[in-house]
Amino acid sequence: MAENFEITKEMEAAIGVESDPWTYEVTTTSVRAFARGVGYTDRVYFDVDAAKAAGYRSLPCPPTYLGTAVFIPGESNDTFSGPKNTGPGVKHGLKNVLDGGTETEYFADICAGDTLTATNQVGDLQLRESKTTGTMLIVTTLTTCTNQDGVVVAKQRGQGLFY
Repeated sequence: MAENFEITKEMEAAIGVESDPWTYEVTTTSVRAFARGVGYTDRVYFDVDAAKAAGYRSLPCPPTYLGTAVFIPGESNDTFSGPKNTGPGVKHGLKNVLDGGTETEYFADICAGDTLTATNQVGDLQLRESKTTGTMLIVTTLTTCTNQDGVVVAKQRGQGLFY
């Protein structure tokens, strides 16, 4: 349980600093696997002809799926495949984490065959008191995804609750 926890100047300095870009691939296999994994049954996620008949270029990404990070040994996070270093980060020393949720805003279709480039940044830091965990640090992360044509296709806002 975190007690007397404060947001430091060093932590605040991470707000707004953009990470290096990282590549995410969208393949027919990954779209099908994600759709199947979350229980979607709409044929547009599995059958290219059905997707095209519905007006897509290929299989569309299911909601919240933004491709699979390209794994590069030594440079990628061994758990999540994305980059090890996504910017300055927030060094807080808190050991526990809860997923605070993610919101995705779409600006264009994302389909199998697309290659996305993502950048991250810390958008906000807040402290909240919890009866069960004590002081929690809420870190809001902003991710921008741009496709191979340079078009911003999605933005995500996620929160991690550290305590």
